[in-house]
Amino acid sequence: MDRNGAVAAVGPDAGTAAHYGNPTKEQRALEAGSALVDLSNRAVVTVSGPDRLSWLTTLSSQQVTALSPGDSSELLLLDIAGRIEHAPAIVDDGETAWLMTEANRGEALAQWLESMKFALRVEIADRTNDLAVLGSTRPLPEDSSLTPAARWTDPWPGLGPGAESYAAIDEADHPGQDWQWHLTVVPREELDDVVASVESRGWQLAGSLAAEALRIAAWRPRLAYDVDAKAIPHELDLIRTAVHLSKGCYKGQETVARVHNLGHPPRRLVFLHLDGSEHTLPSAGSDVLAPKNSSDREALAQERAVGVVTSVARHHEAGPIALALVKRKVDPAAQLVVRDVEQGAAQPDGTEEPAPQPAYYAAAQELIVRPDAGKNVGRPQGDFLRGPRR
Repeated sequence: MDRNGAVAAVGPDAGTAAHYGNPTKEQRALEAGSALVDLSNRAVVTVSGPDRLSWLTTLSSQQVTALSPGDSSELLLLDIAGRIEHAPAIVDDGETAWLMTEANRGEALAQWLESMKFALRVEIADRTNDLAVLGSTRPLPEDSSLTPAARWTDPWPGLGPGAESYAAIDEADHPGQDWQWHLTVVPREELDDVVASVESRGWQLAGSLAAEALRIAAWRPRLAYDVDAKAIPHELDLIRTAVHLSKGCYKGQETVARVHNLGHPPRRLVFLHLDGSEHTLPSAGSDVLAPKNSSDREALAQERAVGVVTSVARHHEAGPIALALVKRKVDPAAQLVVRDVEQGAAQPDGTEEPAPQPAYYAAAQELIVRPDAGKNVGRPQGDFLRGPRR
């Protein structure tokens, strides 16, 4: 949105504001439930028709056939090897299923769904150009001028039907228990009026940096940052909210079942507490190292990476934090190091500047996905006489 003091976001959030002049104040207001985030670059795809929910169930990892009007969920569309291709939020209003996804994924999602229609009674539309999304940590205040097309409430970290936690801690201790996230879809032509109305109720705008810090602190994976070309749901603890383990017959299901029942995910998501003495943040994509000697800079420069930073932010209380995907066999007690290597900048004559020296950040890991997650066949867990959650 065009506001004085707005600093443009880059990467997946380009087209919105990173902050409006005071990221820390904005983050506190967002956490307190008195700020909203412009997510108007996000994509919105609708699916209507009487077969829409049963059809989406057959295509996806999730069971949404019985999704009641107003109920929220999320689903995954996988490739044949079980790797994540799409991860839209979904809410149904009784006539239309509303899918919300990342800015650069809407067209591809709509095209793929269109290719899978066959003779079913469904209609797909990419509504991104005429609808805008707003984010908040509590529902926007009711107002006669607010006419949302859809409202979605993030199910994270609740265990859905047919789900299972891959986390290393008890559910009551999961930091996501304090996480609330709401998406409100409004007509794009009414976006400015809606924001002005909400601001008149004492709310303020917060940038994407504020939203990212709260998301990372809640261990909440995001498609645009934490999902790469190899990611499978188990690595990110998405079995808890986006997969129904008792349903079958969808693309990628064989991998989901095989890893869950017989194997372990090859990588696992971790939360990193970063050393704040550098006064900077590493870039997403930085290497994660597990060195024997973290003080030897020459050795660190040659150290083989055991993972990659996927999301990073500065939290108003916790300081520099990050999410990272690391190899499953990395010692959970190991002190990690993040290595940020900037690429040389191209010059007008085609030459490159010498690459700057890497920056190193000490990183204490906190387990999100436990190393022994998976391999459930033959393993009694809890009340093993009871079947999967339904």
